[in-house]
Amino acid sequence: MSQCYTSGDFQKYFNENMKDLGLPVPSTLFDTYQTAVATASTLVGTLATLGKGATMGEVIGATVGLEKLAVAASIGAAAYTGAVIGSIAVASGRSLGCGSRISDLFVFAEQNNLQFKGLAAFYTRNPQVLDKGSSFRSSFGIRAKNSPSVFEYA
Repeated sequence: MSQCYTSGDFQKYFNENMKDLGLPVPSTLFDTYQTAVATASTLVGTLATLGKGATMGEVIGATVGLEKLAVAASIGAAAYTGAVIGSIAVASGRSLGCGSRISDLFVFAEQNNLQFKGLAAFYTRNPQVLDKGSSFRSSFGIRAKNSPSVFEYA
């Protein structure tokens, strides 16, 4: 580990990023880098099957082990999944790499098999997922819940 890492930092930064986006974070599914990547992989695979109009409730119903995501059941799955992947990249960059660049997101997605159709477009249209300084961060969750079809994915 690099010298900037302190145990628990990944979870702290992941939760902080998701909460800043106005999205709920259930316990245990995103507590460590490994569990977060495994959860994101399940989300990506299930969403690819269900399509971009799916809600998190539909994703939960089509899988085993994601029941704790019921707190996000009414949110569009494409938006939530994109926010999860972005938040993993932000948290791992901040906790393991002492900061990160946008290019790190693409490397991270490739290395962990989390690429999805529309990946570049999603983060270009939703920079607030990765940019802590964005003034639109808190409205992301509201948009994900009220207008899930506006998110590019699947």
